[in-house]
Amino acid sequence: MNFRSKSVSEGRRQARLWTYYQDYLDRPDCRAFASRVADFYTTGTLQRLAGHSRRELRRAAVLALGCLGDYETNATLGAALLDQDRTVRILAENAIRQVWVRAADDKDRILLETIIRLNAARQFEKVVRMAGDLISRIPGYAEAWSQRAYAHHALGRYQQSLRDCQEALEINPYHFIAAVGMGRAYLELGNALAALECFRRALRLHPDLEGVRAQADRLARLVEGK
Repeated sequence: MNFRSKSVSEGRRQARLWTYYQDYLDRPDCRAFASRVADFYTTGTLQRLAGHSRRELRRAAVLALGCLGDYETNATLGAALLDQDRTVRILAENAIRQVWVRAADDKDRILLETIIRLNAARQFEKVVRMAGDLISRIPGYAEAWSQRAYAHHALGRYQQSLRDCQEALEINPYHFIAAVGMGRAYLELGNALAALECFRRALRLHPDLEGVRAQADRLARLVEGK
């Protein structure tokens, strides 16, 4: 295939993705959108398009990665959290959270989803037990550590929460939620300076965390006199 043919083919590929995205905006059906995209695009192509100069294509690609991508797309979506376009950043936050859950097989993803629901229902002791079992089988599943960290914090076990957040960030350096959790645990433990550093780390990963930014600004005035 010569350069002109490649260029025409690429143009058609981009136009098709944009058409699918526009159809999704008219009728938001993630499953239908994902099915259409999967017929023509690999995740590698979508990752490349997530860095395209046109914001519309970046939006479409990031949305598609949220529907189809596995944990291998984590870095691409982490970069999209810093995109100059706010819509891309919003889509990236939703997408990366979905990808984090997918870092395990179907059976363990279902278990994690149960753990998330139990946290929402404030069944924290049950979360600690179930997440602990999951971690013992899959120690590299960052989201399991993060969910247990949340439960520990809710139970007032701030050191345990801090350790779990640290582990989640070691596994997944884009896990801004774990960075925020570390900051909140440090605050409860009376270490304002460490809390400030963690909140700033979270903001470097995800600058749109406005509540965290406000908290960091208050801490900076307290700790640094700024």
